[in-house]
Amino acid sequence: MKVRCLLVDDEPLAIQLIQNHINQLDTFEVVGTCSNAIKALEMLRTIPVDLLFLDIKMPQITGIDFLKTLKNPPAVIITTAYREYAIEGYDLDLIDYLLKPITFDRFFKAVDRYLRLRSPIIKPEAIPVATQQFIYVKTGGSFTI
Repeated sequence: MKVRCLLVDDEPLAIQLIQNHINQLDTFEVVGTCSNAIKALEMLRTIPVDLLFLDIKMPQITGIDFLKTLKNPPAVIITTAYREYAIEGYDLDLIDYLLKPITFDRFFKAVDRYLRLRSPIIKPEAIPVATQQFIYVKTGGSFTI
């Protein structure tokens, strides 16, 4: 199953660059693009989105203000030319904060972080005992796990 991505940026070249990066990965797909937060809200209501690539400085509502209004936002990677919003962005539990122009190498690190956070490796000791499988061995008159 592919990761469904929504790209929100008022710069067409930025959207095109991120689309090109996503197209190089088999496990990701772009399900929509829009140039402002109002259109993004409409799209989030109508299509399932796993990962949101969100610009900060856009007309009408900034990406940060938009993100603050969402009750159950998808995972978010900020894409911006402005460093000064990074700390505020991380307070919003972002996956990553990418500075434009976004190289493929840096983009790849961000989506890899998303995949690792989405599917963490489960250690055996983290599995509740009731769901663990055991092998019992009879030794003498008793059983040993």
